[in-house]
Amino acid sequence: MKQRKVPLRKCVACQEMMPKKQLIRIVKTPEDEILIDLTGKKSGRGAYLCGKDACFKLARKNKALDRALKHQVDPEIHDQLARDFAAAEEEFLAAQGSADDE
Repeated sequence: MKQRKVPLRKCVACQEMMPKKQLIRIVKTPEDEILIDLTGKKSGRGAYLCGKDACFKLARKNKALDRALKHQVDPEIHDQLARDFAAAEEEFLAAQGSADDE
């Protein structure tokens, strides 16, 4: 049987290429709402980050999300994303652990 090609994406903070399923997607929806997309299927412009808190802080410092999403990300949205990122990081790591077991 033919091996499936694993889609790769680049973390906007550390610039490391990783399989898409190992990254957390942040999306700017057509309604200009910025949120975390754990499914990876929401419509809109997406940016990928490693599941590390250090990468999120680096992306904020370097304005990497602003460039990747082609939209100015307000400080309030960064604060909301930071809270959501902490919660999503735990959920994301738990989902990855269960996927690795299979």
